[in-house]
Amino acid sequence: MAVARTRCVALVGVTGRVVEVEADVGPGVAGAHFIGLLDTAISEARGRVRSALINSRFSWPDARVTVSLFPASLPKRGSIFDLAIAIAVLGAAGAVPAARVAGPMFLGELGLDGRVRPVRGVLAAALAAAEAGARTIVVPSLNAAEAALVPGLTVVPVATLGELVEWLRSGDLRRLPVVDDAASLAGPADRPDPGGQPEGRDLDLRDVAGQPVGRKALEVCAAGGHNLWMLGPPGSGKTMLAERLPTLLPPLDTDQALEVSAIHSVAGRLPPGRPLLTRPPFVAPHHSATMAAVVGGGSGGVVRPGAVSLAHRGVLFLDEAPEFATAVLDSLRQPLESGRVTISRAVGTVTFPARFMLVLAANPCPCGLQGTPGHPCRCTPTARRRYLARLSGPLLDRIDVKVRIGLATRAELLADRHFTEPSAAVAERVLLARDRAAKRLAGTPWLSNADVSSAALQTDFRVPDGALAPLHRGLDLGTLSARGLHRILRVAWTLADLAGKDRPGEPETSAALAMWLGVE
Repeated sequence: MAVARTRCVALVGVTGRVVEVEADVGPGVAGAHFIGLLDTAISEARGRVRSALINSRFSWPDARVTVSLFPASLPKRGSIFDLAIAIAVLGAAGAVPAARVAGPMFLGELGLDGRVRPVRGVLAAALAAAEAGARTIVVPSLNAAEAALVPGLTVVPVATLGELVEWLRSGDLRRLPVVDDAASLAGPADRPDPGGQPEGRDLDLRDVAGQPVGRKALEVCAAGGHNLWMLGPPGSGKTMLAERLPTLLPPLDTDQALEVSAIHSVAGRLPPGRPLLTRPPFVAPHHSATMAAVVGGGSGGVVRPGAVSLAHRGVLFLDEAPEFATAVLDSLRQPLESGRVTISRAVGTVTFPARFMLVLAANPCPCGLQGTPGHPCRCTPTARRRYLARLSGPLLDRIDVKVRIGLATRAELLADRHFTEPSAAVAERVLLARDRAAKRLAGTPWLSNADVSSAALQTDFRVPDGALAPLHRGLDLGTLSARGLHRILRVAWTLADLAGKDRPGEPETSAALAMWLGVE
């Protein structure tokens, strides 16, 4: 008996770190000893692994078994290490050739009967394995489609521990059947991926009649990646508009799709049979959601991505925004600026990507009837001010487009039916505008107008002085902050892209100012 080594992957947020699993079977008092900064789930693996081996008709070594997970300083959590531990023990006991278990990565949880159960985060782990130079990865059968998305990896799906041992003993390195074509794993390009978006419904912008201002605001936000605030009474169509914003956005490219899918894999939110998310996600947490649910976090040392990270490269919709806890709303300010969220716990610090489009919807008052003809509002002025004051000034200062949505009359609904357009037609204009922006931003780290830095707006993408007159007046009157000025300039560039202009003029800056002030 000797030492056998194999490898697994520890997940820190959505980043994988390769872990070397060593097993030593030697003389001493019989027992199993696990070392390497382990959590409860891994400490309990000795019972799961032992039962899985015995019930798979393999003997547990009648000796001192020591299992070490390196690096010892890296916190390790979850049951993803079960399979690697079992194979390392079998290799040290001589049940399988130790040389054949040293190269592959082994991921999976073991059942007491020897079944290999699926685990979260296989896509993120497979990406880390490929970056570390691994060529073969062994995963549970139900996770094989995720791992197959990573190019350059030989994926071996296994359903039972006995099946895996037979493969290792035979030395037959032919891959077991697995889906190779990542494109076949994705759904149709025009089908929205789950993630909060209503399923079983074909969402189209033409369904929203009587709200031309709201539809225009959606088009501008989709073209430039801007944040949106909609203020209006219940039933005016705010939620319908927000749900249709993802239908105007272009599909994710390959790298973005893998990045978004890895986040949802870690969170356990990938839809069955569709491991690759090709459409921008739409996430709509309830207003009772906690800080951990929105920003990310957890207990017991396990940090999970929150709604802001699940909405990465997509849309985060907060309906009834003033009903959210003030601390939750203010926590959005950091990811809106940096595109990531950092969560600090006693066990360490985890950073999740969180570059999303924020859509807020709010009623004008607690009862929602202010300004509604025929339905007088009974809220006191103090109650109205207190209600909207829950949306702090610094948060609203980060919203590029603000619109008021009113209840449409029957005549307005009938008349507007002739001007509504399907999402496909609007999405085509959005794509053309984004292409113009992409050519202008080529060679920079920015992908859309909303990402452009304030410094670049004053240098490389400076707006002609003649177009800045409306903004100068706002600065002089104190109705416009420096941050607001830069956000207005980004919207002005988007309006110019939609109009096919090379640079924004005074019409674009005036329209962008009106959108930022919410006076349209």
